Formats: sequence, structure tokens, C-alpha cells
Amino acid sequence: MDGVVPAKTAMPAMSPLAGEPIKRADAERLAGVLKAFADPARLRLLSLIQSNPEGEASVSDLTAPLGLSQPTVSHHLRILTEAGLLEREKRGVWAYYRLVPSAIAQIADLLTPPRKRATKRAR
Repeated sequence: MDGVVPAKTAMPAMSPLAGEPIKRADAERLAGVLKAFADPARLRLLSLIQSNPEGEASVSDLTAPLGLSQPTVSHHLRILTEAGLLEREKRGVWAYYRLVPSAIAQIADLLTPPRKRATKRAR
């Protein structure tokens, strides 16, 4: 896609709950992504974007529902994009944001114990 900014944070390949210790670099990457999640405004942004019928939104679509200023919303969107949770597509003067489903799924997988993952996949 033209204008799409790639995610900067790659997820670790192994779950920290897989029975072996997580590597330091993987722990640091995962902590950075979880830090991006750990803010009520960012969680609401993810929810607002996901629930939008088009599956995407611009900053102007998000300021009123959050009750935050445009610079504050842009700051939160930048953090989520840098964490690899959102992708950004520039169209003219506007930028549109959408969730990266694989990133959300990877986080869920990382935090799901191996036995539970096997049960989920067997269904």
C-alpha cells in the first residue's frame, strides 16, 4: 500500500509462557508493546478504530469521541503505530489508521499458556 508506515516492533517468536525463559531482547520488545496498550486513551483508540465500519479512522474522526485535543490523539496514535499495533496510510493531507490484526493476535498468543492455545486451535 502506498503511504503505509511499516511496524517498527517485531514480536518475539516464542511465548514467555511456553516453559522456557524469555530472551532479554524479546522481553524488551514485548514490554514496549504492552506499554503502548497500558493507557486508557490508547485502548479506547484501538477500540474506536476497530469498531468503525470501515475499520479505519483519521485523527479528526477520533478527537471528539475521546474528548482529547488533536495533538494528544496524534501522539497516542504515533505510539501505537511505533509499537506495531496500528498501520498508517497517508491519503492527501489526511492519515488514516487501522489495526494490525496479526500484531493483536500475536500478543494474545504470547499471553496464552501453551495448553490453552492447543485447546483453542483444536476447536
